[in-house]
Amino acid sequence: MKRSELYFGIGYFLAGVLFLILGLATETALDGIVFGLAGACLGPGAVMIFKYFYWTRPGKKEEYARMAEQEKIEMEDELKASLRNRSGRYAYLLGLVTMSISILVFSALDTLGVLDSRVLVLYLSGFLVFQFGAGLVIFRYLLKKYQ
Repeated sequence: MKRSELYFGIGYFLAGVLFLILGLATETALDGIVFGLAGACLGPGAVMIFKYFYWTRPGKKEEYARMAEQEKIEMEDELKASLRNRSGRYAYLLGLVTMSISILVFSALDTLGVLDSRVLVLYLSGFLVFQFGAGLVIFRYLLKKYQ
């Protein structure tokens, strides 16, 4: 593994610690967000550090080299690259349709005075998960279809 991956892991971990200290030291309405950012940085940082030390042990270097080579082959596979492109396009188009309908719905709710900003944030968070999931499902469907 590259040493830069260790440095990124340490950076993430330190950012998480800073967010945690900030969240514990202040009493604001944004504490939930600050603690969320702390967890979002501490977790991946710890995993990156663990992976670096796990894969750089003397007995694991050859296994990591094989795994990295296989991953490189998978990423350069023309069929899978083409399917990733198509699934990304389909997910994007599906997202555009969903967002267009959402604009109409939120405009109507705003006009009626029913709109709550918390609902909008939850909706957009769900939409992000939806876009990601749609891309994965479409890619898997296309992979089955063409293999």
